[in-house]
Amino acid sequence: SQPKALTGDEIIGTVAAFFNIKISDLKGTRRLKRFVRPRHIAMWMVREHTQHSFPEIGRLFGRDHATVQHACKKIRASRESDADLKSTIEALKRNLS
Repeated sequence: SQPKALTGDEIIGTVAAFFNIKISDLKGTRRLKRFVRPRHIAMWMVREHTQHSFPEIGRLFGRDHATVQHACKKIRASRESDADLKSTIEALKRNLS
């Protein structure tokens, strides 16, 4: 059987719960470090686990598509060299399944 398809909102909710922040903070405009990293991870995960385009993900977060592209590029580049980020992503994937 196929694993169930994830939605952007499910991923956003899971990331917010994992980092113990509100969904409104994850989607918000504040640039505090404790919100920015989870926001980037959430954008990257939505891109990886759904069929959403960059503009669609941008609308989910109230952002421009270029912001989503930047976030995805940043997470993709950091993932292999940053062990904390890698383990965080693995834990989030387990929480989603």
